[in-house]
Amino acid sequence: MFGIIRPCRNRMGAELRSAWLAHLCGMCLALRDEHGHLSRLVTNYDGLMISAMVEAQSGLSRRSAGPCALRGMKSADVAVGSGARLAASVSLVLASLKIHDHVDDGDGLAGRVGWAGRAVARRWAARGVGTASDLGFDASVMIDSVRRQPLVEAAAGLGSSVLVVTEPTETATGFAVAQTAVLAGRPGNVEPLREVGRLFGRVAHLIDAAEDLESDRASGAWNPLLATGTSVAEARRLCLDAVTGIRLALDEAEFTDARLVHKLLVHELEESIIRVFGEDDQPRWSDPGSGLWAYPPLNWQPQPRGCLTGCGAFLYMCGTCQFCCRDPFPGPWSDKRRENLFDCDGCDGGCGDCCDCDCCCCPCDGA
Repeated sequence: MFGIIRPCRNRMGAELRSAWLAHLCGMCLALRDEHGHLSRLVTNYDGLMISAMVEAQSGLSRRSAGPCALRGMKSADVAVGSGARLAASVSLVLASLKIHDHVDDGDGLAGRVGWAGRAVARRWAARGVGTASDLGFDASVMIDSVRRQPLVEAAAGLGSSVLVVTEPTETATGFAVAQTAVLAGRPGNVEPLREVGRLFGRVAHLIDAAEDLESDRASGAWNPLLATGTSVAEARRLCLDAVTGIRLALDEAEFTDARLVHKLLVHELEESIIRVFGEDDQPRWSDPGSGLWAYPPLNWQPQPRGCLTGCGAFLYMCGTCQFCCRDPFPGPWSDKRRENLFDCDGCDGGCGDCCDCDCCCCPCDGA
């Protein structure tokens, strides 16, 4: 699983968390049923918002699914229909483009076995476009937008606006989210939701750039913040401004039930920004702690540990709650950066029903 939005179960509350899991499982099953088991690898936390957005505009569409190991061998009601299929299509197309980028850059496994990476990417792109065509929209708009990224990056330099670099991502995500209004039969929502998608794409791109900043600086890889001379503080400001824009755009759209999408795209997106940039413009992962509870620092050039040393690091990190309370944390043996899927960002378990919106009728509190 991957994605910039990773909700805390306590902040979500039981009802919204159940709805969130219904969309996650629904997208996973839609990928399996239409594109095979391998395609389930592209299931991600952000893509499910496409399914949630369709349901928020058109009403519930669920079916009962059998036991799954990822649900503790429990059955569950999962989202079905055009929303889940659209989420699957978008995830396939974007994953195929990401694999192409890795192959071109020689990064990771895809870069080492380029022929296999390109074959998988072509297959996923074709299937994603096929599903999109069945749903009545042309996914080539997304593909063309993202494929412009290398040209945009090549033209960017010191003094350029970082928003020039994020534009292809913004266009692709804006198009995808706008299609949810078309599928739901809400033409009046197309432009507000296009703005929601565009601003979400901006935040996703900037968060990715901030998370990769130190590793890119060390390796000499291209990074939009380094290339344009944009500070971390400015990137954080742009992200927070984008969340404000998303909140306003959501207010302009009409929904049957907006609670989940508002929770994810306003509250949880803000939490993601805080997770990466911190409250004081300093990335949380830069603080190694102190005293008895000092954390091993994150080394952007991993320094693998041996078997016994790794076991010691594992026991120490377990005893200091790093596997559940630090995000990200270094792998005890590999020393590679690991994302924490269970971090509650300091949540004390009593925040499930709270809402910190300035308005008195926040959609996610049921008012």
